[in-house]
Amino acid sequence: MKSIVYSETGPADVLRLVERDVPEPGPGEVRVRVVVSGVNPTDWKSRRGAGDGQPAPFPEVTPNQDGAGVVDAVGEGVSALAVGDRVWTVMAAQQRPTGTAQEFTVLPAERVAPLPDGVPFDVGASLGVPAVTAHRALTLDEDGPRRLAPGALAGRTVLVSGGAGAVGHAAIQLARWAGATVVTTVSGPRKAALATAAGAHHVVNYREGDPAAAIREVAPDGVDVVVEVALAQNLELDQAVLRPRGVVASYANDGGDDVRVDIRANMVLNTRLQFILMYTMGAQNLAAAAQDVTAALRDGALPVGEEHGLPLLRFPLERTAAAHEAVEGGVVGKVLIDVSAAEG
Repeated sequence: MKSIVYSETGPADVLRLVERDVPEPGPGEVRVRVVVSGVNPTDWKSRRGAGDGQPAPFPEVTPNQDGAGVVDAVGEGVSALAVGDRVWTVMAAQQRPTGTAQEFTVLPAERVAPLPDGVPFDVGASLGVPAVTAHRALTLDEDGPRRLAPGALAGRTVLVSGGAGAVGHAAIQLARWAGATVVTTVSGPRKAALATAAGAHHVVNYREGDPAAAIREVAPDGVDVVVEVALAQNLELDQAVLRPRGVVASYANDGGDDVRVDIRANMVLNTRLQFILMYTMGAQNLAAAAQDVTAALRDGALPVGEEHGLPLLRFPLERTAAAHEAVEGGVVGKVLIDVSAAEG
């Protein structure tokens, strides 16, 4: 099989295309024929590691956490999945050398979720990191649900910071599917159009006018949940629009690594400030997210593409390095790698 690997950390040119034997699944594992691999910031950050030229965590690492394909073989003890099942992956490369930038990958069965019939592989490859992170952010409210389903967020207002990003896109779609009123902040007209296409009810350009006042017009009593991509830049705005006992769910460090918290103001609000990293969120939360996201897929709630607010940028497997560079460069949209044919 064709596989992309790296043996030391560094820039995208450490990635190389090789031929490797097709791996066999062990007990509790499945082998997936990967159709599409998705690239996220976590993938290039893992490839960069602590610095150039450091040993990779395994002799060879295949990058990319997310992907979609077809179960090709199952190991002993696997009963929930069968050969021929369409699936999407969760944390394929977390503490494993077996990411999705290869024609076949072996994963623990619990890191594979069913992809409903009719849902494109492009959607499946766009889910893992963004959708699971978004689900976690939307289920942290002290007064809100721990699971998502139609109506679960009815009567609540969700503010999505950076609605044109992959996590922001998934948060908009999941929140709307669950019945929330969705407000999002963006930096300009193109991103506003993307957020609207994703399903946001209200879009606020944070570079114009008074964004806090604009959000308060929609949510005079304050927003229930903030899905936050740039806490260091936005905490003051978040605090200005949050309702008492609301939650700010921070999943990235865009715009800075350090944040100053006004203790008294947040005491008054009983603010819940929650940091999110899917790799340490726990097996129960991961399983709940995978189940709820799959339910949303069955309802057609998570489409991708320009017309749905998430442009797709495609690369062939042999240009995985270019795909990583595109994400590292901050391209708007979802970067996908075409690994193998959908059938056959």
